[in-house]
Amino acid sequence: MSLKDKLLEDYKTAMKEKDVVRKNVVGMVRAAILQFEKDNKVILDDNGVLNVISKEIKKRKDSLPEYIKSGRQDLIDELNREIEILASYLPPMLSEEEIEQLVKETIEVMKPNGVKDMGKVMQEVMKKVSGRAEGKVVSEIVKKFLQQ
Repeated sequence: MSLKDKLLEDYKTAMKEKDVVRKNVVGMVRAAILQFEKDNKVILDDNGVLNVISKEIKKRKDSLPEYIKSGRQDLIDELNREIEILASYLPPMLSEEEIEQLVKETIEVMKPNGVKDMGKVMQEVMKKVSGRAEGKVVSEIVKKFLQQ
């Protein structure tokens, strides 16, 4: 079963169980996937869907400090629940050691010329980790290896 099919099934289940938050989150992800497909005239595979889900999680994590600043615990709890629901669709996150190994392999193949080629290396590594690591963590590791 593809990830898009799983999202559709979960959407139907959430409607039947009257789980409003899950229904809204899954519906929003499905809409984001459809919008991406229409904008880019492509059909997303599971990796593409994972990237969309990762972006939605990032949006929520980025807005979390504003919610905390406002002091509205109800909104903070709802946002955390949305992040939790979205994260349940992602594969297990890679450990730092696994990311370091991927970065080493990529650098050996690409043979970059120092930090100035960081963007190229990042692009290749992010293709390999697709949704299994945060870009910020990958960026720090790539930078560390390129500065050596």
